[in-house]
Amino acid sequence: MKPPSPIPNVLDPVTARAPVARHRNRLARWLTPLLAVSLALALPACKRAANATGTAQAASAKADGQGAKKPDDAVPVEVASVSRRPISASYNGTASLDAPDEAQVIAKTSGIVLQLFTEEGQQVRKGQVLVKLDSERQRLQVAQAQAQVDKLQANFNRSQKMLAAKLVSASDNDQIKYDLQNAKVALDMARLELSYTDVVAPISGIVAQRSIKVGNFVQINSPIIRIIDDSKLQATLNVPERELTRLKGGLPVTMEMDALPGKSFQGTVDHIAPIVDAGSGTFRVVCRFAGNGLLQPGMFGRIRIDYDRRADALVVPRLALLDDAADPAVFVVRDGKARRVTVAVGFTDGQWAEIRSGLAQGDAVVTAGKAALRDGSPVTVIAGKVDAKLTASTAASGAGSD
Repeated sequence: MKPPSPIPNVLDPVTARAPVARHRNRLARWLTPLLAVSLALALPACKRAANATGTAQAASAKADGQGAKKPDDAVPVEVASVSRRPISASYNGTASLDAPDEAQVIAKTSGIVLQLFTEEGQQVRKGQVLVKLDSERQRLQVAQAQAQVDKLQANFNRSQKMLAAKLVSASDNDQIKYDLQNAKVALDMARLELSYTDVVAPISGIVAQRSIKVGNFVQINSPIIRIIDDSKLQATLNVPERELTRLKGGLPVTMEMDALPGKSFQGTVDHIAPIVDAGSGTFRVVCRFAGNGLLQPGMFGRIRIDYDRRADALVVPRLALLDDAADPAVFVVRDGKARRVTVAVGFTDGQWAEIRSGLAQGDAVVTAGKAALRDGSPVTVIAGKVDAKLTASTAASGAGSD
C-alpha cells in the first residue's frame, strides 16, 4: 500500500508558488501559437485599410484642390453702357403743402344757430350762405329804426313848408334835417346787423372745419367755420444760402408724395425771399402747385427744383461710381479685364451721373461686383441685367408723371 502524500504546507511561500508556476507554463505553451496565427491574419487586413485610407485622403485633397478658387479666376460682374441722355442739375428738399388762401369765418353778431347749409369737405363759393342765426332781435331793431326815420321825415317835410312861410327859423329846420340823417344812419346799422345773421363764405374753397351745431349759441367774433382754397397749394423750402445764386422764380419744380406712390406733380417756384435768415443761414423758397383733387393741404412731399439742364449729356448709372468722393472713378471692362478709370463727374440726377471726362459713349462700366475687383482683375460679364433694370425704371418714372 502506497503511503499518503504529504499535505502541502500552504503557509510555506515556496510550497505555495510551485503549482502556480506550473500552471503559467502550460498557458504559455497553448497561447503562443494562437497569438502567432492571429497576428498573421491581422497584418494583411491592416495594410489594406491603410492603403484605402490613403487613397481616400488623396482623392479628397485632389477634389479640394479642384474646387478651390484660384487667384486668377474671373469675377462675375454686371455692366451698363455709357450713353447720352438729358440730365438736370437740381436742388432737393422736403416740405409740407399748405393753402395760401385760407379764411376763418367769424360770427359778426351773436345768436342761436337755426340752420347749417354746409358740411366739412363740401365746396363753397364766395358769398354763399353757410349758417342762419336767429334774427328776431335784429328785425325788431330795423323796424324801430325805420319808424324813427319815418317820423323825422314827416317832421322835416312840415318844417320845409313852414320855413317857406317863415313860420319856423332856419336853425330849427336844420336841426330836424340833421336828426333825420342820424336816424337814417341808425336804420342802415340795424339793417347791417340783420344781414350778419346770414353767415356767408368770404372766399371760395372747401370747408375744412366746422365747430358749431344747430341750436348752439354763437358769440360775436367767435370762429365757427374754416375754409381753404384748395385750387392752389404751396410748399415752402428753407434752402441753404449757397443755393441763393442758382434758384430764381419760375423754375420748374417736381414733387413726389409717399402717400401717392408712383405719381409726380409739376409746379413752379412762385417767389424767393429776398433775405437770408441769420440764425439758420437759409432763405425761403415758395413753390406753387395746382390743386387737382389728389393733393391736399398738410401732405408731406419730396421736392426737386431743376435749375440747369443739359440736353445731350454723357451719363452712367450712379451705381457705377466707386465710393471715393475725393477721387471719383469707375471700373471699365476692356479685353475681359476690369480697368479702373478716373472720371470727372458733372450733374447727378436721380440714378444717373454725368461724366465730363474719362469715358466714351459705349464703354461698359461695372455696376455690380465692384467690391471684389482690383485694377486688372479678369471678369465675366453678366450682360443685359442692369441696362434692362434702368430702362424699366426710367419708363416707369415717365409713366407716373402727371
